[in-house]
Amino acid sequence: MPSGSPTSGVGRVIAGRYLLLHRLGSGGMGHVWLAHDQRLACEVALKEIVFRDPAEAGHEREARVARARAEARHAAGLRGHPHVVTVHDVLEHEGLPWIVMEYVAGAVDLRDLVARRGPLAPAECARTGLAVLDALTAGHERGVMHRDVKPANILLAPDRTGAPYGRILLTDYGISVQPDAGETRYTLASALVGTSGYLAPERVTGGPPTPAADLFSLGCTLYYGVEGHGPFDRESHLAELTAVVTEEPRPAVGAGALEPVLRALLAKDPAQRMTAAQAEAALARIVAPQGDGYVRTQTDLGSRPHWNEASALPPAAAAAPVVAPSPEPGRRRRTRPRALQALVSGGLGLALALGGVWYALADRTTDDGTDAAPYGNTVGLAAPLKAGDCVLADWPGAARFTGTPRLSLDPTCRDKAPDGQVMAFFEAASAEQARTLGQARCEELTREVRERLADVRSFAVLPTQAGFETAGRRAACLVLGAHGPVYGPLAGHRRPGSAFTDTATMQKRDCLDARSNRDVRLVSCEGRHDEQVLGFTRLDAGLTLAQARTRSDTACARDVPPADYGFDPSVYEAGSWTGEGSWKSGTHFVVCTVRKQNGGTMEGDEP
Repeated sequence: MPSGSPTSGVGRVIAGRYLLLHRLGSGGMGHVWLAHDQRLACEVALKEIVFRDPAEAGHEREARVARARAEARHAAGLRGHPHVVTVHDVLEHEGLPWIVMEYVAGAVDLRDLVARRGPLAPAECARTGLAVLDALTAGHERGVMHRDVKPANILLAPDRTGAPYGRILLTDYGISVQPDAGETRYTLASALVGTSGYLAPERVTGGPPTPAADLFSLGCTLYYGVEGHGPFDRESHLAELTAVVTEEPRPAVGAGALEPVLRALLAKDPAQRMTAAQAEAALARIVAPQGDGYVRTQTDLGSRPHWNEASALPPAAAAAPVVAPSPEPGRRRRTRPRALQALVSGGLGLALALGGVWYALADRTTDDGTDAAPYGNTVGLAAPLKAGDCVLADWPGAARFTGTPRLSLDPTCRDKAPDGQVMAFFEAASAEQARTLGQARCEELTREVRERLADVRSFAVLPTQAGFETAGRRAACLVLGAHGPVYGPLAGHRRPGSAFTDTATMQKRDCLDARSNRDVRLVSCEGRHDEQVLGFTRLDAGLTLAQARTRSDTACARDVPPADYGFDPSVYEAGSWTGEGSWKSGTHFVVCTVRKQNGGTMEGDEP
């Protein structure tokens, strides 16, 4: 049975010692598991190599095994560094290597943290940058280039005092290399190694890995930290690579004092790029700007960031869904300045800024607004919007997203087929700043939600000058159905166990409990479920809804094959769900899922 199959999961004992408890995550080389070391009675993290395709196992086996050993060797060389995940051992089990690593309890990677909570404040992002820079520099002194610095490879976890996100760690040395050691590079000569939007331009054009290239990737990562998106994010990997080489990064709107550092780190010419020493000094000045010296920052451990507070959610949708399936995923120690240690480990609480969207909903009439109409009389709301509010949009013309609609609320988020929902807010210093930046900031903050749904667009509701204080000094960021209603709550505002009223609210990686052709419910992916959403496809405009339900499985198997997401084709098959809303709007979107061929339930340890 290939590694990565269902039999390689929970309860398996590796090398007679490590009991797999559950999967922590997956990456390009394999899975990372939480495991119990039965000999030392402690928890560790284990990385396993995965060959989902038997042909790949034969062709790439030697190279990928060697890369795993190189990762262990490079990371072990930095053992004990406060900002590098510790590697304890590398072992072989059933012919494949497993890397035994430190388990970082309570950790979240920077990508997920920003995606869920919004961009970091510039000073907090600078503190993160100092820690990562210190880890990179320690590796560079040993001749080890990381080559894949990106938000997903930076972990933030509570420190020993319990301060949230006080500990910052660089992980995943899976593609690192020591060019001066004559080390074999386990990649094809024509292949780029790294993540497209975070590669330095000289690496894209075939240059060797250097410390300067890692610093460029660090600049991209810090840009993501304060902006919520990468400086070269595009619709495809090829477009990102092209942008890295030929285009300037998008202007940073939330970087503040960090903006000059980002600009210097993202210089196209490595000779003109900021050095590690210059970056360390600049970042330290942002974290603690008092006077000419650096001052240790203090943290009130009794306080917690605002996102720990439970947010009110709309009532669970209870109506029967109008969806149906077709019938038929020892290093050389560098002396660290004491001030730097204090700045990095001081445990500043993250001050996250909200941001984001594409379409600005501004009251363009001469109406200045009143305290009773925070967004102007044309929009018509008497009170400011709140997180999770479901809205109905009455557009002035026949076309959606044309002109300024009048908004009203659907308190139940289901009774009136809402057009969309408030997903975030952009905090502004003035009404003018809200109108100037609200469009772009709401675009970025709602990006992750929109990418998981089939047919939505973002929209910013902007306060008037007179209504700015009443609106809470912020713009409301909506996600609206692009061609019709969304029929219910979206993303994190849905409750487990709630029924889908239409496929419009189904999003990628949702796990489904299919009780009948008309009763489908959202459930946790950690437990048993019938199907998991992988993506979407669109059927021909001439098909009726009844015809679509007989052809959608075949379309999903062709356009969104489960094998592309790591599901064994001998065990799993493509499924699909269709909704009346998609046919009423004329978009003809179909939700594509994966399910077991024998009709059995799926478990929490699936790919």
